Amino acid sequence: MCTGILYNSNNHYFGRNLDLEITFGQEVTVTPRNYEFKFREVPAMKSHLAIIGMAMVADNYPLYFDGANEAGLGMAGLAYAGNATYNPSNPEMTNVASFEFIPYILGQAKTVAEAKELMKNLNITNEAFSKETQPSPLHWILGDKTGASITVEPDADGLHVYDNPTHTLTNNPSYPQQLLNLGNYAGITPGEPKNTLLPDVDINYYSRSLGTHNLPGGMDSEGRFVKVSFALQHAPKGKTEDENVTNYFHVLGSVAQPKGLDEVAPNSFEYTIYSDCMNLENGMYYYTTYDNNQISAVDMHKEDLDGNELTSYATKNSQSINCQN
Repeated sequence: MCTGILYNSNNHYFGRNLDLEITFGQEVTVTPRNYEFKFREVPAMKSHLAIIGMAMVADNYPLYFDGANEAGLGMAGLAYAGNATYNPSNPEMTNVASFEFIPYILGQAKTVAEAKELMKNLNITNEAFSKETQPSPLHWILGDKTGASITVEPDADGLHVYDNPTHTLTNNPSYPQQLLNLGNYAGITPGEPKNTLLPDVDINYYSRSLGTHNLPGGMDSEGRFVKVSFALQHAPKGKTEDENVTNYFHVLGSVAQPKGLDEVAPNSFEYTIYSDCMNLENGMYYYTTYDNNQISAVDMHKEDLDGNELTSYATKNSQSINCQN
């Protein structure tokens, strides 16, 4: 289970919650311009845009869960189990494995519009990275610093690219169905609702925020889509980087999953392993983890972006508490 957002403000921030029932070796990873990205079928990229994001590095290859490039394009893969359909190689198409999709796009495209062009004859294949790392069923959200965003879904009837006016994505169902469901909540408001039920009756507004009374609060992906779309739409726009980053994490926090609430097997629960935020203007990468609420940061531009070696930072997973006495 995952949630991705593009937060629009003076600058633009992109990122996600990653929710799983187990932990794994994720690291904040910077891929410099001259690291050679090797692909199974398309030609290798010996030179490309630099990328920063959360990845599992295997055999010196960054398996990105999400990332942003130096030009200001962000991309994240979110669980799409039951719907995601990857195909065998097709000699008449551009064949990219699902684990290659993020570096293939972020290595070349500077904007959402350029990413769309790269997908026009794209076939996402079912080839696995290794026997131990099988393809994960995913769909993707992309956003750039112009505020444009799209959703990409590999369904049984083909690869679909949807403009994403909500700037949000969770998991199943498909994006068009998520948009359709929003109609059930069109009357949600941060303040008092308008009394259209009994206009001539003086209804007792017994609590503040009754306009949000029917806002979903569950862990399910459809409910999280509605809630995070509402939170993002009404989030304030800060005047400083700190304000914007703080607002961003509060939006993601509205749909974060605590341990013990989303059971996927007997005594096994999904929870929000990490939340991240990438400033698409300056290459700053911010993140928190389940066990450490403090925001940590990695600056892409403090690394040698003209190099050819990956740089990775292990996530900070021990709680940091500021004791004041």
